[in-house]
Amino acid sequence: MSDRPAAGDRLASFKVAGWMDALGTVLCQRSAVMRAAAGWESRLLRDRLDRQPITAPVWITGLARSGSTMLLELLASHPQLASHRYRDFPPVLTPYLWNRLLGFMPLKAETPAERAHHDGIMVTSDSPEAFEEPAWMAFFPDLHDAARSALLDARVDEPAFENFLRDHLRKLMLVRDRPRYLAKANYDSTRHGYLLKLFPDARFVVPIREPLWHVASLMKQHRLFCDAQTRYPAARRHLARAGHFEFGLDRRPIHCGNADATAEIRALWQAGCEAEGWALQWAELYGLMAKEIETDDALASAILIVRYEDLVAAPRETVGGILTHADLEPDDALLRQAEERLRKPDYYRLKFSPAEVGTVRERTATVASVFGYA
Repeated sequence: MSDRPAAGDRLASFKVAGWMDALGTVLCQRSAVMRAAAGWESRLLRDRLDRQPITAPVWITGLARSGSTMLLELLASHPQLASHRYRDFPPVLTPYLWNRLLGFMPLKAETPAERAHHDGIMVTSDSPEAFEEPAWMAFFPDLHDAARSALLDARVDEPAFENFLRDHLRKLMLVRDRPRYLAKANYDSTRHGYLLKLFPDARFVVPIREPLWHVASLMKQHRLFCDAQTRYPAARRHLARAGHFEFGLDRRPIHCGNADATAEIRALWQAGCEAEGWALQWAELYGLMAKEIETDDALASAILIVRYEDLVAAPRETVGGILTHADLEPDDALLRQAEERLRKPDYYRLKFSPAEVGTVRERTATVASVFGYA
């Protein structure tokens, strides 16, 4: 595959401000202190938090590069949904106090800029972003150890984290003044069972993409992030603190419960077999989804699979189906936005060898067929 050349310095958007790097280092290396601060914030807000119900939280999961960010941008514009924003990082464990502090600071006028991924998504500090992962890492420090299963199901019992998470959702709703919680959390793909135990009315929106194009997009992003992190070491630190290990120099496979498959993914990547390694990761993650839907009636009702191809071909109808699944009121402005923004990307193209095409097809065929991909 090959990328269309972009004007200017494509890596400059990865540069991390000095204050952000310093503050992130101080806070994220002291998870115990931040957990204590979050607890103090909860006690301070106890009466308000106890009056804030948690109703049908919505999680966007699935593998990266499946359309999850665009779905987050669209759903975050719904007047019922509260989400994390870029400005919430790095003190994401104490969102209420941090946002109160920001309210006293003079805000500079911002012009939307294309995010570092160079995928046409324009953002500001007020844009929604995936910042739930640092909370998980503060309580489950081994989550991203590829030698251990990342599966968290209904058998998990971690009262300290569960109390924190319930309060955290309530805080975001208070900060945004909206009644329901929304998160894009790709790694929550392996935590559906646990989250559904904690929130029985939760809804999961799982975007999926035709494997060959999905693998191409993943490979494109991995190369971009490796180049950027090599030039800007602070970007590598920043992404690790935010819990983004999908691409770049710290890339780690997602252990979906099959140790042999996870070891094989790592070996394939180390051997330079990028396409085959990503294809196996695709099959492992979405194979887990297929199993959940087939064997667990509660999860089958809570999970909505959204094919990327349907999303860009029929945005109004597909996004309307997501709103129905999440029990959200229809929002015509959101649906118009979907029609205007959703389209097939044109900033890269496939350039696999016939052998690579055959390998990706072979590795993903069984799972792909479950989701309607011939």
